[in-house]
Amino acid sequence: MSIHFQAQMPSGWKATSAIRTMRFPGGEVSLVVPDSLEEVPAYATVTGADPSDLVALGMWADYTHGLGHRAVALLPYLPAARADRGVPFGARVYAELINSFRLDQVIVFDPHSRVAPALIDNVKVIGSAPYIRRATIGRVGDTHDFTGVIAPDAGAVTRAQAAADALHLPLFRAQKHRDFATGRLSGFSCEQLPEHGRLLVVDDICDGGGTFRGLAEATGLNRERLSLFVSHGVFSGEAPALRQHFAEIITTDSHPGSAREGVATKVLSIRNILAPFVER
Repeated sequence: MSIHFQAQMPSGWKATSAIRTMRFPGGEVSLVVPDSLEEVPAYATVTGADPSDLVALGMWADYTHGLGHRAVALLPYLPAARADRGVPFGARVYAELINSFRLDQVIVFDPHSRVAPALIDNVKVIGSAPYIRRATIGRVGDTHDFTGVIAPDAGAVTRAQAAADALHLPLFRAQKHRDFATGRLSGFSCEQLPEHGRLLVVDDICDGGGTFRGLAEATGLNRERLSLFVSHGVFSGEAPALRQHFAEIITTDSHPGSAREGVATKVLSIRNILAPFVER
């Protein structure tokens, strides 16, 4: 399971909680709470979208509220954030489940669109731009050799523009093209790119990586000139092939897929990013 409980100890230090998850023979998820537990629940972190983790989160919230404390969840990879329209309306279904836990604060990271977080009670959305800057520039005052940021499609323009602004770089827009007769992706195009320097492609989610491979091929740039930042690395299917096109692939550990071997070159701790936003 991909859920972690953080606690505040009597000394005041934050530490991993002694509470753990368990599953009954019948399949139900619950918690094991040690006797004479000397800790105060601080927050729970769920990475990925396993429904069992969400049920465990609900159990933890019920336990925490029963003690008279606030229940705060770091939910960086907001489940069904891409299912933000149509029937079934997946974002709403997951939101109703999460809202049923009566969480006092839900912190999410760079959700796919505004639709899903708008359905969540007591939500706080954290954008990716400051962390892209830190991950690509490094220590304060360091320089970098990026000459631009690329938005891989229309849906990525807003977050890519925020990253470009944070890095003080120009934004270049790419487009996907589809065959109107079949609806299938037929190729990519991109604005004229600088002749020198590295380019940073920015988006929220990388699943199998087909969009980014297609974009890289369309630019005609060699891998040493291309880097990729995705907030959530699902990295399914042929995702390892991205390393043939990108010299650097940066993500967070908001999803278990980020640990897949042979894909990410740098993985940022999502708890380090989101924990400072927990309200006491």
